[in-house]
Amino acid sequence: MVKVSSWGRLASGEHELVALSDRGRVARQIARRGADAVTGLAQGNARSYGDVCLNPGGRLWRTAAMDRFIAFDAASGRLRCEAGVLLRDIQRMSLAHGWLLPVTPGTQMITVGGAIANDVHGKNHHVLGAFGDHVLHLRLARTDGAVIDCAPGDPWFAATVGGMGLTGVIVEAELQLRRVAGPWLVTDTVPYRNLDEFFALADASEAGWEHTVSWIDCLSGIGRGLFFRANPAAIPDLQAQAGRRANSVPFVPPVSLVNGLSLRPFNETYFRLNALKAGHAIAHFEQYTYPLDNLHHWNRMYGPRGFYQYQSVVPRAGGQAAVGAMLEAIKASGQGSFLAVLKTFGARESVGMMSFPRPGVTLALDFPNRGAPTLRLFERLDAIVRAAGGRIYAAKDARMPRDLFESGYPRLAEFLQYRDPGISSSMSRRLIGS
Repeated sequence: MVKVSSWGRLASGEHELVALSDRGRVARQIARRGADAVTGLAQGNARSYGDVCLNPGGRLWRTAAMDRFIAFDAASGRLRCEAGVLLRDIQRMSLAHGWLLPVTPGTQMITVGGAIANDVHGKNHHVLGAFGDHVLHLRLARTDGAVIDCAPGDPWFAATVGGMGLTGVIVEAELQLRRVAGPWLVTDTVPYRNLDEFFALADASEAGWEHTVSWIDCLSGIGRGLFFRANPAAIPDLQAQAGRRANSVPFVPPVSLVNGLSLRPFNETYFRLNALKAGHAIAHFEQYTYPLDNLHHWNRMYGPRGFYQYQSVVPRAGGQAAVGAMLEAIKASGQGSFLAVLKTFGARESVGMMSFPRPGVTLALDFPNRGAPTLRLFERLDAIVRAAGGRIYAAKDARMPRDLFESGYPRLAEFLQYRDPGISSSMSRRLIGS
């Protein structure tokens, strides 16, 4: 048994680790036999913030060694690969052939299996949807020994995309990549002073910009921030330099470096420096899209107690009022976040029964774990999300109340028909009961 924690480092639990490396043997390896009542859970690169990737007291089937490309058609951009392949490795392989993944989150350091199980989204949801929209086929191994092949339109597919790893172990997938002219983006940075300006920018940008997102100063009290937008560009005269030299947080400090003394000056400096650089620029997609990937172990900044990420989405009708109320609650609490992201989702429904993205506005914030005061703040935020008819992102959650989970995911009862009884997680026991 080995202690394992998630990216938020809130807690660690004893797990029996089982490495999966041969995709042809996965169904036999995870099959429950005889009196074996121990549950298991697939884990990729453990980048989930909360407890969706943990199974204390049970098994973790580690998929990192299932990291092979199976087939790639450079003419069509179709890629078959094992579930443990990192998104970064797909991008760096496929770019040389003129292709990239259509949708990625704010880090490339997650596996294909994890991206499907959490149906991750990026800055271009209004154009290209979520990760699951570009999965053509997947193979699922179940703990009863069955192997299921499924594709869009199949209920097994809809249950597995966004299914938090609870329908089985994703063994391999076929993905449709997108054609690109190169690695470059034309970017634009626009400071905004309040939420009215943010929503006006978001509405005006959706038609002409593929990537749209904003950083918001959650401590300012006025909703000011920086709106970032970008489009792919063909710029042949620039030499691509992917993967800048990475830095690292070398150790866990005794207290969180994100605190009342550091947050306000950081946010003030970040806003002013980027406001000075407002306007158009050229950026490499890796540097623009995944800035934290060049700071290894950045989660250590939050100290020994770890951190929470709170990400919600609320319908656009009433969304501005809900975001404003959340910002007021955060300011009143005396807590804050420098990783505060505000963006709108497009008017499209997700393919997964339990997928997080939905039409509306999403706010994501990181909070140092201060114990009871932090949990009290979350209760106030929950009440705002609940009243607005919104939901919390399970992939990043570590404490969502069960009633908010049930109201936020109305297809839960349908999803449970496809649940694998031999698979369990801390999150499923907390929110589903097993």
